[in-house]
Amino acid sequence: MQAKIYNDYTIPPLIETIEEMKNVFPQQTFLKAVIDNKIVGSVRGYKEGDTCHIGRLIVHPDFQNQGIGSKLMNEIEHNFKDIKKYELFTGHKSEKNIYLYKKLGYKQFKVEPIHEKLKHVYFEKWNL
Repeated sequence: MQAKIYNDYTIPPLIETIEEMKNVFPQQTFLKAVIDNKIVGSVRGYKEGDTCHIGRLIVHPDFQNQGIGSKLMNEIEHNFKDIKKYELFTGHKSEKNIYLYKKLGYKQFKVEPIHEKLKHVYFEKWNL
């Protein structure tokens, strides 16, 4: 979906190799959502100082709008409950992602231009 929104099929989640994923696996927490023995969603996170960086939240299009993304986000936060802040980013045209993050209590704090077609919108949520 994101590749289609931006007309860019070279975004990192699409071109990440198994070897690259294996290399970051020991440093990050990977969570998956499974229905009928099929992975339908995933998210990952890692701790850096007092911040948990959350990334690569995905839900298969056939399973979207069923609460899976929210459950994955809640679970990754629960896995890093000893930190001060959660941080993530998404593309500026990713309206569903932006809606979800705001619904979950995240606040936008920065917009960073990546190239002429893409800006990253950064969100944070303080763990009070």
